[in-house]
Amino acid sequence: MRKPALCLISLALVMSVTACSRSPRSSFYTLVPQAAPPPALSPAAPSVSVGPVTIPELVDRPQIVVRVAENRVEVLESHRWAEPLKSEIPRLMAQDLGRMLGSSRVSSYGQSAGADATYRVLVDIVRLEAVPGDAATVQALWTVRRGNARIKGESLVREKVSAPGYDQLISACSRALGGVSSDIAKAIRADAAALP
Repeated sequence: MRKPALCLISLALVMSVTACSRSPRSSFYTLVPQAAPPPALSPAAPSVSVGPVTIPELVDRPQIVVRVAENRVEVLESHRWAEPLKSEIPRLMAQDLGRMLGSSRVSSYGQSAGADATYRVLVDIVRLEAVPGDAATVQALWTVRRGNARIKGESLVREKVSAPGYDQLISACSRALGGVSSDIAKAIRADAAALP
């Protein structure tokens, strides 16, 4: 009769220990626009639709991926993106471009507001790399379309991390993506200025 009682006590102890243990708390991160809002929006500013934007499969996941050696990365289970990068990056770039161009008519791919946009921006991010305590690097190939006209470009932007911690690393990612948006905005402004 003692064995079943000991088994029940052991089972109760295991259940209480399991109930008290918790999985590690996750932190969720978002990218933020870098361009300051313009003092006034121009009605003559171009309309732009951003997307689709492709990203490397390596980083196309909820967890943040950081490079820790030349040939090794870590997938951070407790540090995650608040939304998929495939939808967050086009929206971020649209916000940055809208502010840089002084236009309220910039939207990300899939939004009905961009259906009749003058410019369509396609972006292929070939490298999105975050190195804790060092820098964030974005390399992107992009195309700006206006009707049958095409402007092609490539951006390579590296932003140093200003302090340790993942908050600073994600801020550097936002700044690097803002640098890509800045290159695209220059191409759109130059094309718009050359129109009759």
